[in-house]
Amino acid sequence: MSSPADPVAVPRVAVIGGGPAGLFAAEQLCAAGLAVDLYEAKGSPGRKFLIAGKGGLNLTHSDARPLFDSRYRSQSTAVASWLDAFDADALRRWAAGLGVETYVGSSGRVFPVDRKAAPLLRGWVRRLKEQGVRFHVQHRWQGWDADGALRFATAEGDTRVVANATVLALGGGSWPQLGSDGSWVPLLQERGVAVAPLQPANCGFDVAWTPWFVQRHAGAPLKSVVAHWTDLQGTDHQQQGECVVSEYGIEGSLVYAVSADLRDALARDGMATLWLDLVPGRSQERLAADLARPRKGRSFGEHLRRQTGVDAVKASLLFEVLGKEAGQDVDRVAAALKRLPVVLQRPRPMAEAISTAGGVMLPAMDADLMLQAVPGVFCAGEMLDWEAPTGGYLLTACYASAQRAADGVVGWLAAR
Repeated sequence: MSSPADPVAVPRVAVIGGGPAGLFAAEQLCAAGLAVDLYEAKGSPGRKFLIAGKGGLNLTHSDARPLFDSRYRSQSTAVASWLDAFDADALRRWAAGLGVETYVGSSGRVFPVDRKAAPLLRGWVRRLKEQGVRFHVQHRWQGWDADGALRFATAEGDTRVVANATVLALGGGSWPQLGSDGSWVPLLQERGVAVAPLQPANCGFDVAWTPWFVQRHAGAPLKSVVAHWTDLQGTDHQQQGECVVSEYGIEGSLVYAVSADLRDALARDGMATLWLDLVPGRSQERLAADLARPRKGRSFGEHLRRQTGVDAVKASLLFEVLGKEAGQDVDRVAAALKRLPVVLQRPRPMAEAISTAGGVMLPAMDADLMLQAVPGVFCAGEMLDWEAPTGGYLLTACYASAQRAADGVVGWLAAR
């Protein structure tokens, strides 16, 4: 058991959670001259950060503000206030300070030059240790005891810690095997903290494919398509990109980008439709004219591919929706190629999602992200009630909220 903090000693801050938000909060608190202990439930920090960076670590995005701010949807005003102190350019400068240069990809996303997460994380943790941050791994937070001390479960048994202030950076509810399991939700609710239910974000969706379609095309990409969808306000949207047919439905970057609206429509209406333009470069009229040409003995499937340029998975998707007799009505086929309805059944489980929506509601905290119900406890990162599409926006807001929380801790301790 730790001793109560000495009021004349350097204030000690407990940071709980070893993801990007927790690590960055610890860094800022240490730089402010505070003693920092970081507690992580797993055996090492940054596990989700490492896995997310396997295909190329997308640190941030080159969108100019206020377009960047708008990516945070209903919480854009709040997140913008965090970004005022630490934005995408600041994140790139911070990475450069670790010896990690970055570049802007063709999509506007920002990556390390080597695209790897591991070198950045190793250098970051090493620097934090050199600066004096004390790491405590395999410490799973269990809430507070009757005296207000922090409780942790460890391999050696339960322990308690008394700190002058605490930063919670516990993540959302996605990828629980890496530590973000949402187990903190009831611990905060018991203390009167308002928490919006966690929901999958940046997720795939179930579609009732036929076994024939799944057997032949599960895992196949749908390239260069345009998605059309309608939000809860009835506004129509469209976005071009790529997605992937999966054995359960549809996923991939384009689907993730529009998943919040689709998820919300499913929650409200019990159904949602994603409309796909499979041939963005041609008009419906031209497609109808091309398909009306003589087949010269070819099957309709072969005729379709020759006249429209669609690949096998797009052709099969068309038949999946329209049925085997689709070729008898070329006008209907042409219309479907430009606006093919994919009926979604439900979002995939939260454990599979890239991130989560919901979390600690912003009105439950003051402007410095301190919990109104638990003075001296601040929150940061994905556990807050905001969401954003993939593309670097998620990480940027985690860093920015950590900066705000760390600044809040410093100000709160100074006032005491």
